[in-house]
Amino acid sequence: MALPTKGRVIIETTAGEIDIELWAKETPKTCRNFLALAMEGYYDGVIFHRIVPNFLVQTGDRTGTGAGGESFYGEPFEDEIHPRLRFAHRGLVAMANNGTKNSNDSQFFITLDRADELHGKHTLFGRCIGDTIFNVMKIGEMEIDKNERPVYPPKIKSIRIVDNPFDDIVPRITAEEKRVQLRAREQAQREREEEGRRKGAKKNVKLLSFGADEEATEDNEPVVFKKKAIFRPDLVDVPEAPKSVPDFVVQPAVSAPRKMSEDEEVDGGEKEKKGKGKEREKDDDITKIREKHKKEKEDDQNSRKAQIEKMESEIRKLSKRDASDDEDHLAKKPKKSYLEEELAKYAKGRGLHSKKAAAGKKRDEGDILAALSSFRGKLQGAMALDEPEPEDGEDGEREGGEEGMEVDNDTGFMSHLLNFPKDNMEEVNKAERDYEVIDPRARGAKAKEEERERKRLEKERKGRGGRYRR
Repeated sequence: MALPTKGRVIIETTAGEIDIELWAKETPKTCRNFLALAMEGYYDGVIFHRIVPNFLVQTGDRTGTGAGGESFYGEPFEDEIHPRLRFAHRGLVAMANNGTKNSNDSQFFITLDRADELHGKHTLFGRCIGDTIFNVMKIGEMEIDKNERPVYPPKIKSIRIVDNPFDDIVPRITAEEKRVQLRAREQAQREREEEGRRKGAKKNVKLLSFGADEEATEDNEPVVFKKKAIFRPDLVDVPEAPKSVPDFVVQPAVSAPRKMSEDEEVDGGEKEKKGKGKEREKDDDITKIREKHKKEKEDDQNSRKAQIEKMESEIRKLSKRDASDDEDHLAKKPKKSYLEEELAKYAKGRGLHSKKAAAGKKRDEGDILAALSSFRGKLQGAMALDEPEPEDGEDGEREGGEEGMEVDNDTGFMSHLLNFPKDNMEEVNKAERDYEVIDPRARGAKAKEEERERKRLEKERKGRGGRYRR
């Protein structure tokens, strides 16, 4: 069975996506471990706990300390060092270990530059592809403390598997199931905290508590608040000791209750009647106000309904009018196709400029024909008037009389004739004389013929020599 040759994942971080190509053919066990942990959601929420500028960024530890991590196989697995895979440039993904061989778990790092010192020490199983390498460089430029830990560590949100070369991986738990468990755990934690808050509200928080007291109160049942009694000490009947009264103090006589006179009774009755009358007036005013408000509300509703009905009737009228206008327009003007409209536009534009264009075109054609006919007449006249060559005497007189004068006569070219020789034997002879065409095939045939002739002559010569010896 041939090993798979490819694999690809996308790591979604708070600093952006990181696209990683896996070398599953060269490092099958490492890639299988990485993909299985990604399918289980092991790397979700894990931070980049170590950043070494211009060297590497490291992640994969759920504890965030750099001392944790676990493999899919349940124990650290062996290195897969390949001679063709070397730390020659940035963006290479490799497994981190604890400084010894065959101690790989879940932690991995991404290089930020060439790292020749890591050859043969760490398993190299992938590389960053595309422009996502710049997100890795952005992580490498973040602020760190003296222990190479980022001050604001970036985090892995999730890992999306684009191409899985191992179809037989069965995760122990999927990422979705892990998220459901996490949500259930958080919900239970919130419920426990809420229940603790409810119980804590019954404690007597007015008392100061120290270490020993807190432990004691935790073991005991919750203390219930006790309300302070409200009383008037001056109204409580307290038996007092009898006091000796001097002889000169005389006890005052107890006065009987005073009866109300008739006038006072009449005034009290009138006051009660006035109070009742005022209360009745107030009740009447309230009922009147309520009735008035109710009436105004009904009037507003009625007026609003009337306005709405009026608007609806106007809308119906407008829609009917538009429909009738459309029908009239369609009845008056039949619908034309797109081709007919374009032809009408073309014919219209042609009609605007047809008269002027036709007139100008006719005038131009007439001028051109007239010029051509006049030129033809000149040519015929020049060819007909082929004057004889002047005699030598006349030429001598002309040369003597008009010596040094040039006559500008541009019509002389009309009587010139072009004469060509009937054959071109002179040029053919010259070409044969000056140029030699060498055919390599003819040259080889000629050499073979010469070789055969030479052999024939030698054979004849030998035959003659043999006859003479006999």
